[in-house]
Amino acid sequence: MITIVKADLTHPEHADALVQLLSEYARDPMGGGEPLAETVVENLVTEMQKRPHLHSFIGFSGDEPVALMNTVEGFSTFAAKPLLNIHDVVVSRPYRGQGISRLLFESAEIFAKTLGCCKLTLEVLEGNAIAKKAYSRLGYAPYQLDPDAGNAQFWEKKIEK
Repeated sequence: MITIVKADLTHPEHADALVQLLSEYARDPMGGGEPLAETVVENLVTEMQKRPHLHSFIGFSGDEPVALMNTVEGFSTFAAKPLLNIHDVVVSRPYRGQGISRLLFESAEIFAKTLGCCKLTLEVLEGNAIAKKAYSRLGYAPYQLDPDAGNAQFWEKKIEK
């Protein structure tokens, strides 16, 4: 049986599970295919604990962590309400295809409602057909304001020190 918990990163079990699962995700081709840098592994939990707008959900099979979702509170200026952005989603390879991601998404949606959020958002790689199919089944769709203007795209600019 899978149990989804809202992570409390002051609990070592949750902190360790988060790092383990995010490391697994980073090594996956859809997570970049590279291990997390050692400095990230060392600092991730401490830095996340400093930010109360970050929320994580962990799926456990018994005592084994098998799934993770990291979310970030945001704000919709067009709705003047909070939103919850789903930033990372990973299900351990042996547990994929069992509906665990649906449980994560349901937990995040319930939590978002308690925050008064107007919507959930996420980014997905264009080539991640499996995730896109799953997200579509859960009611997600590409974001657009006007079909003539097309879908929104997620862009980035890295800031160098």
